Amino acid sequence: MKLPDGSRTPSLLQTIELIAQPTKFLDRCSQRYGDIFTTRVLGLNSPPVTFVSDAQAIQEIFKLPSSKLDFRKATHVFEPLMGQNSIILQEGRSHQRQRQLMMPPFHGDRMKSYGQLICQVTQAVMSHWQEGSCFRIQEVMPEITLKIILRVVFGIEPGERSQQLEKMLGSLLEDITTPWYSSLFFFPLLQKDFGAWSPWGHFLRRRQQIDALIYAEISERRLENDDSRTDILSMLIEACDLEGHKMSDLELRDQLVSLLLLGYETTSAALSWAFYWIHSSESVLNQLLSELNTVGPEPEAMAQAPYLTAVCSETLRVNPIALICTPRMSKESLQLAGYQIEAGTILVPCIYLAHRRQEVFSNPEQFQPERFLQQKFSPYEYLPFGGGERGCIGMAFSLFEMKLVLGTILSGLRLTLVEKFSVGPVRRGITIVPSGGVPVIVTDKLKLNNLQPISARNKS
Repeated sequence: MKLPDGSRTPSLLQTIELIAQPTKFLDRCSQRYGDIFTTRVLGLNSPPVTFVSDAQAIQEIFKLPSSKLDFRKATHVFEPLMGQNSIILQEGRSHQRQRQLMMPPFHGDRMKSYGQLICQVTQAVMSHWQEGSCFRIQEVMPEITLKIILRVVFGIEPGERSQQLEKMLGSLLEDITTPWYSSLFFFPLLQKDFGAWSPWGHFLRRRQQIDALIYAEISERRLENDDSRTDILSMLIEACDLEGHKMSDLELRDQLVSLLLLGYETTSAALSWAFYWIHSSESVLNQLLSELNTVGPEPEAMAQAPYLTAVCSETLRVNPIALICTPRMSKESLQLAGYQIEAGTILVPCIYLAHRRQEVFSNPEQFQPERFLQQKFSPYEYLPFGGGERGCIGMAFSLFEMKLVLGTILSGLRLTLVEKFSVGPVRRGITIVPSGGVPVIVTDKLKLNNLQPISARNKS
């Protein structure tokens, strides 16, 4: 069969629609065209972009030989931010080498060493939240996740450089989340440096300032040569590939920025959704508090808590960190789910639509953590971090961080939604966040390990 049907709207309008209202665009296309459909959402002269949500078809894509695919052409919009050496843009042996160098810090005992630090950073931020204070979860989570990245990934201790980086990165990442600024990366015609006051010129100068701080930290760390450090940058500096080669400063910079961009706003958005869903259901909140009271404040025990894990998993199902897996361009004509895919087609496994399949997840629009306690799903049905050889290397760390931030905050204070109303998904940069930002009020500050269900506290 020929390429799956899809929208015939001009490519520029499709691109703008996807940028402005991605979930509505995907929902509408899925309802109209089915499990596999073709769009043109990569600018004026967009190649065909085929979205896939069926588990069997996703499995077929993940198992395609990398020699038949081009990842760089499908992800080039990230290059100005992440750099040409980013693992996201690598292919073949270069990609395998980068994964080999970067995987160890994100697994096993290495992860455990980050637990206390994640909890300490979270406690330091939440110590400023006073009883009766009101704020939006979406506005405070980025502060926590950025501080965690600077401490755990970059290994930068609190001080002048840390403050400078936090201010500059926070400002840049905040701008990138706006529709206008993020559009600069989709349309090369807008990438013109007309001086510091032009949008692209402003971006380039801020990137240069941030890079200077990062390179200074890399240089000092190389001279320091401290074997006792456990941060990810230190381990990447010492990591060797199979031929005994280490990463260059440029490679280190690009991987650090990639980890920052992939782990900052995304985890922050996931946490915002988690707080919304938890506090929208008294039964979910009470069951979670009961479990946290049992496991206690130790990071390792908290990370193993079954219901907390299920809550995080369900959050990432309903509101995945990314709507899609890494896009890939077919280098040659190939078969996919009975369709003939021509060379030059961009293939996109769609996480968002895969997680909403009624035959896999009953009542897919409802938040039901219990489904992850009752059933295991295949990596082609549930794939919040992508899959195959292009799956997110920070998957374990992201879920670990999410559980510890949630557990630490819920163990130390009580939050209540200012208003209990339904929220919708809105685009913020590369992520989808809850509309309204989840406004909450601090109703009680507790001592750790003194948890009671809400109903019990209200009666006392």
